[in-house]
Amino acid sequence: MSPPLNRINSDERLPAQADVVVIGGGVIGVSAAYHLAKKGLSVALVEKGHVGGEQSSRNWGWCRQQGRAREEIPLAREALRLWEDMQNDAGVDAGFRRTGVLFLTKSKDELAGWERWAAIAREQQVHSTVLTPAEVAERMPGNADKWVGGLHTPSDGRAEPSMAVPALATAARKHGVTIHQGCAARGLETTGGRVSAVVTEKGTIRAQSVLLSGGAWSSLFCRRHGIELPIGLVNATACRTTPAPEITSGALGTDFYCIRRRLDGGFTLALRNRGTVELSPDLFRYARTFWPTYLHRRNGLKMSFGKSFFDQLMRGTSWSLDKPSPFETERVRDPAPDMSLVNAALSALIKSNPELKDIEIAEAWGGTIDCTPDTIPVISPVDALPGFFLATGFSGHGFGIGPAAGKLAADIVTGSTPLVDPEPYSHKRMIDGRRLAPVSPF
Repeated sequence: MSPPLNRINSDERLPAQADVVVIGGGVIGVSAAYHLAKKGLSVALVEKGHVGGEQSSRNWGWCRQQGRAREEIPLAREALRLWEDMQNDAGVDAGFRRTGVLFLTKSKDELAGWERWAAIAREQQVHSTVLTPAEVAERMPGNADKWVGGLHTPSDGRAEPSMAVPALATAARKHGVTIHQGCAARGLETTGGRVSAVVTEKGTIRAQSVLLSGGAWSSLFCRRHGIELPIGLVNATACRTTPAPEITSGALGTDFYCIRRRLDGGFTLALRNRGTVELSPDLFRYARTFWPTYLHRRNGLKMSFGKSFFDQLMRGTSWSLDKPSPFETERVRDPAPDMSLVNAALSALIKSNPELKDIEIAEAWGGTIDCTPDTIPVISPVDALPGFFLATGFSGHGFGIGPAAGKLAADIVTGSTPLVDPEPYSHKRMIDGRRLAPVSPF
């Protein structure tokens, strides 16, 4: 079942040309289109389904610096500022609020890791407080569990996935971006060894620069053009509850369940570090690259052969651009939720917080996370194909850091001074043979 999502209208006329074509209407693509247009460029955004329809509306709605890898902290910090700016520019509520993020733990070792992280974050102007058991009890007076401590970042925020990307798209359109939904990009045309156009199901758009922000579809698109992009797909489950007492105004993470307060008075609820790896021919191709990641995360993962495995085996990765592509076959990825995870999360939440004993699950949904081997996104030019750029592989972090990731992508596309150091996000690191292992602390 798809979660609720505000919908926007499409621009009817596909432009014959644009300075930049952005492929993908999630939070990253929309944010990048916004920042490109603010630089004075003509921008066309094409989306095979509808804006925000995949993981950008299916995530938890956390906008956090807390727990980000050292390499991601600057991007996460800038994203919070841009969430506020872009929401104000749109004139439409994206649900963004700075209400803080709180993590709780029963592990002394984990708490010690949080103390080390807080010291690193402080060097980058992110101020988090390590909490004692007494301070946790003061913040969570009705909680029945015994915690050894916590970590709180008051400057972190939350936003409503059902509202956010459509709101940001409204802001992008104000600056001249044209948005074309139900318009799959089939592939690229090249001239003289560089990008010259995007072929869509509705026609061809001439462009000297193309940014692919295709999430779960990015690796398949790249393979069509002989570009290596190791991305694994993990199907995750989340749900929303009926209205409930406000045990937290922000987001709360524990060793088992995680929640985020919603504007409708309920919570978005999920289990921490749980998901189903979708086995695909591409994943087998990159199995060695992903092996360290699998060893690190295997306790929370299931394995599954999905329909896409057999589709890719039968179809291959070299479809013709003048015929329907795989991106037209599946407009919106809508994996079924794992109800065993939903029921386990609800039981744990109520056991830990008895005052929530009357809440129920209002709706559950699945989504697909595009993961890189080191859990750091790719925001980068592709050296093998001038004019082609990537902003993908956000490994479950894309919603929160989306506005800043889009700004960095726009800077890279235009050769501007980058918002943050782009080196950690290079495509080159994915294909040069270096060992890639997860770097996200928690």
